[in-house]
Amino acid sequence: MRIISYNVNGIRAAIKKGFMDWLATDPADVICLQETKAVKENIDHQELEELGYQNYWFSAEKKGYSGVAIFTKKKPTEVFYGNGIEQSDFEGRVIRADFGDISLINAYFPSGTSGDERQTYKYQWLDEFYDYLNELRKTRPNLIICGDYNICHKEIDIHNP
Repeated sequence: MRIISYNVNGIRAAIKKGFMDWLATDPADVICLQETKAVKENIDHQELEELGYQNYWFSAEKKGYSGVAIFTKKKPTEVFYGNGIEQSDFEGRVIRADFGDISLINAYFPSGTSGDERQTYKYQWLDEFYDYLNELRKTRPNLIICGDYNICHKEIDIHNP
């Protein structure tokens, strides 16, 4: 299974910049998107379906913010929206698709760059996500975890530092 993880920084903007043309090149079986900044109903799904992709979205409750999606050519056994953590689910940060005994988790980790309050939330989120994964591993040990981790080692690792 070929998997791509991609922060699109707004799916509508990405589509205007050629995302669908790229998708037509058959880059992967599963594409995990972060920071979609849209709800499923904002996107024309006909082209996705013509390319063979089923699509699953978990959007933030705040319009134009955050959100994750999974585009897949293989139908998942089951899809789970959110990780059961209120603030994380409110911000549309985690979606999980099970393919048989494999669980694919697509996560958009919070950024702490907008101030101390968000940095504190980021640390809390990381702890809660770790607990979520450890609990999940008890029943679903075969995990693939992808996403935008929003963790940079050095300033050069940031887009346009």
